Amino acid sequence: MAIMVSVLASGSRGNATFVRTERVRLLIDAGLSRREIAKRLEAIGEDPDGIDAVLVTHEHNDHASGVRTLVKELPLTAYLTWGTGRALQASEFELNGSRITTIIPGVAFTIGDADIVPFRVPHDAAEPVAFSITSGGVKITQLTDVGYMPDHVAARLSGSHMLILESNHDLEMLRVGPYPWNLKQRLMGRHGHLSNYAVGRFIREQYDGMAEHVVLAHLSSKNNHPELARQEAARALRDRGLSPALLKLTSQDQPTDPVQL
Repeated sequence: MAIMVSVLASGSRGNATFVRTERVRLLIDAGLSRREIAKRLEAIGEDPDGIDAVLVTHEHNDHASGVRTLVKELPLTAYLTWGTGRALQASEFELNGSRITTIIPGVAFTIGDADIVPFRVPHDAAEPVAFSITSGGVKITQLTDVGYMPDHVAARLSGSHMLILESNHDLEMLRVGPYPWNLKQRLMGRHGHLSNYAVGRFIREQYDGMAEHVVLAHLSSKNNHPELARQEAARALRDRGLSPALLKLTSQDQPTDPVQL
C-alpha cells in the first residue's frame, strides 16, 4: 500500500479528506470542528490526533473553519497560499509548536514521502488551489470548488489513480431551486462550482481514463441528488467505454470507506 484515502466529509457544511502514506498523515482541508474531525478519523480506525499536516485549498468556512483550532491543539504544519493565509488572517493564529507554511501555485513541495503539487483553480476565493499527492508511484488528485474545467486544470488530473471530483449541482434543480438568483448565478458562473453536466463533459472530452476510483464530491444537498450525479458520470464513462463501477460518492455526514492504493 502506498496511499490510503478517506473523504471524511464533503459538502457545503464542511470538507476534509484524510490521506495516509507510509510515512505521513495529511488532511486536505479542515472545514469541520476539531472534535468532528477526530470523531471521523476514529470511525475509520485512525488516531484522532494523528495529523502531520493540513493542506488548505482556500479560505471559505466549509474548507478552513477548523484550521485555527488544529494548529493550536496539534503540532502540525498548515500549508496554504499567501492569498489564503491573508484571507484567514493566519498570521494571528496561536500555533503552540505548529507552523504555517506558504505555498506557491504550481510549485511542488514534499512532506515525508509525499510529493504534493498545488495548482491554481477558478473559484471565487483569494488564491485558491487544488492538490495532487503522489507517493510510492500512486497519485491522487482532489478537485472541488472549481467553476469550470480549463485545459490547464484538466491536465493536472492526468495520471491520477484516484480522482476526487466536484459534482456540485444539477443545473435544472439549481435553476428551479430555492436560492436567490444572484447566488444561482454565482454557483453556475466560471468561479463557482462544477455541475453534474460539466463533470460528464470533462469525462467525455478531457479525462485520460486512468483512475481506478472516481469519487464524486461536494454534492449540494438542495440543488443535487446523489443518483443524478452518479447517472450523469456513469453515462459519460460508458460513452468512453469505461466501467461506471469505479464511481463512488461522498457524504456530508460520514466518511467514505478507506481506499487502499
